[in-house]
Amino acid sequence: MDHGKARVLAAGPRCPSLGMWASKASISRYSVPTPIRTWAMVNEARGSGGGSSDSEGSKDSSRCSTPGLDPERHERLREKMRRRMESGDKWFSLEFFPPRTAEGAANLISMFDQMAGGGPLFIDVTWHPAGDPGSDKETSSMMIASTAVNYCGLETMLHMTCCQQSPEQITGHLYKAKQLGIKNILALRGDPIGDQWEAEEGGFDHATDLVKHIRGEFGDYFDICVAGYPKGHPEAGSFEEDLRHLKEKVSAGADFIITQLFFEADTFFHFLKACSEIGISCPILPGIFPIQSYSSLRQLVKLSKLEVPQEIKDVIEPIKDNDAAICNYGIELAVSLCQELLASGSVPGLHFYTLNRKMATTSVLKRLGMWTEDPRRPLPWAISAHPKRREEDVRPIFWASRPKSYIYRTQDWNEFPNGRWGNSSSPAFGELKNYYLFYLKSKSPRQELLKMWGEELSSEESVFEVFAHYLSGEPNQYGYKVTCLPWNDEPLAAETNLMKQQLLRVNRLGILTINSQPNVNGRPSSDPIVGWGPSGGYVFQKAYLEFFTSRETVEALLQVLRKYELRVNYHIVDVKGENITNAPELQPNAVTWGIFPGREIIQPTVVDPVSFMFWKDEAFALWIEQWGKLYDEESPSRMIIQYIHDNYFLVNLVDNEFPQDSCLWQVVEDAFELLNRPAGLVREVEAS
Repeated sequence: MDHGKARVLAAGPRCPSLGMWASKASISRYSVPTPIRTWAMVNEARGSGGGSSDSEGSKDSSRCSTPGLDPERHERLREKMRRRMESGDKWFSLEFFPPRTAEGAANLISMFDQMAGGGPLFIDVTWHPAGDPGSDKETSSMMIASTAVNYCGLETMLHMTCCQQSPEQITGHLYKAKQLGIKNILALRGDPIGDQWEAEEGGFDHATDLVKHIRGEFGDYFDICVAGYPKGHPEAGSFEEDLRHLKEKVSAGADFIITQLFFEADTFFHFLKACSEIGISCPILPGIFPIQSYSSLRQLVKLSKLEVPQEIKDVIEPIKDNDAAICNYGIELAVSLCQELLASGSVPGLHFYTLNRKMATTSVLKRLGMWTEDPRRPLPWAISAHPKRREEDVRPIFWASRPKSYIYRTQDWNEFPNGRWGNSSSPAFGELKNYYLFYLKSKSPRQELLKMWGEELSSEESVFEVFAHYLSGEPNQYGYKVTCLPWNDEPLAAETNLMKQQLLRVNRLGILTINSQPNVNGRPSSDPIVGWGPSGGYVFQKAYLEFFTSRETVEALLQVLRKYELRVNYHIVDVKGENITNAPELQPNAVTWGIFPGREIIQPTVVDPVSFMFWKDEAFALWIEQWGKLYDEESPSRMIIQYIHDNYFLVNLVDNEFPQDSCLWQVVEDAFELLNRPAGLVREVEAS
């Protein structure tokens, strides 16, 4: 491995103290290399739009191409269904609606992340004509569906209705959906705004017209679903007439059908038989509604114009004021219905109307044995479901805990790394100016964050304790558990527990870790803690440690690191951009890789020196944007966070000797030991 001499990459005024230690470590100093400076200038010129539409804005395409680790990333929804049906593997899908508030949008995205863990084949998002559904508002149907695809990695279907829309408006919405990576549409006429359906001048009156329009304008790009009504549409003249309309929708180009809710399995079986007799052969998914409260049942029945069976009314009426009892009954009813449907052998999957609530649906799925929380991951980081990212399998490690931010900052790339990261002088990261986008901000409200991170800070050491409590899981002095940090809004990764005691010690001493991984040498890909990728493989990791620390600790680290020059690569940078490193210029360092049967080696995470300089802007900004701004501007707490932001350094260390026990903890211990030596002994060490 090429270990160059340590050097300073200057991108701002030098820190005299750090410069002194760099000089003593025989570090040469030079300006930012031309490729990096050009890249930064190009990115700055683009502004918040970030990436480019040409080759400068995407990763170098001259890289090896590797077969996908997860075949479902490359399949259309209808292909996934076909494969599941052929294998007899049952699936489920989930329906959500756009919330009315920005806080509701953030909560819904959090629910997407949680529900994704159970393995839905897809989700769908309803279209509300009164809520500006095609806009860029965070509460719009379009933005919720886009976020599910791009930032939550969920196969997503967007509802589209004819209501109050011209064909031109519908086409515009569909082009936007395509650009955002949405590949599936549920084509509906839509419910009337008033009591009666009013046709839009020049618009469509039937879902069949919408299906034809989508196929005419977009060919086979979208997979199209349509609605089926097991008891017939309430406005249809007869059940038989409604079936003929359904057949027309399928003949026009629909790929599958999701039914309106129903309460008895025989209702669905009768509908299924009638569809078969009329020549409908596409998949038909039953719509399942777990009753969750008396009010939600009444509202849904009113909208769907369905009659609730008397035996269900007889149970619910006496307990209509007890939501918990109704919900428990609804779960039992849904489980029984689903078991009867699945036992018939004619139902390939179940579609759940969730009402944006988690508990009832997950309870039903767990009872059915369909909720499968597989600890194995296709890759070590959260993937996006956007079609243009389906080949992506390499990312810098820095955004490991902020994958949505990485996706946001690379959304304008045309190509994504596949097989290897490649040369670092090419990509342009978009600038992150808005830390409060509903899919990027913390899920915890301000008051909860203050309880976790301290309503009042007294010193830098009180900040150290916040990090320690996050790692330990123990309540802080106010009795609250610290469940997130600005750099990680999620609970600790399982592999962090492998280093928990070492991390606790160094954080309490001022090494404020925001990213780490242990060394791994050939563990099975099925390992529940560090495994990823398909079965039968082996995974490897270099020990990695990323942290903020004080100037004094950096000075000690620079001395200690001289002893590890051939083993440890490091980058040390301040908020102004002065970067001290011994890593080869523009050369990424693979820190995670895997070997799988019949495939080339996959290296999904790298330490990339240029990407690190873009990450450091975000990492430093989070001190102020997510933590400092919780306090009044002139308060002592705000000043402490501001001081850390202005004076601490961001450091990453890589131990390249992955087969051996990590030396990074010893590096840190040696630095602490040096810090605690009397001044005279320190001078002797410097002289030696």
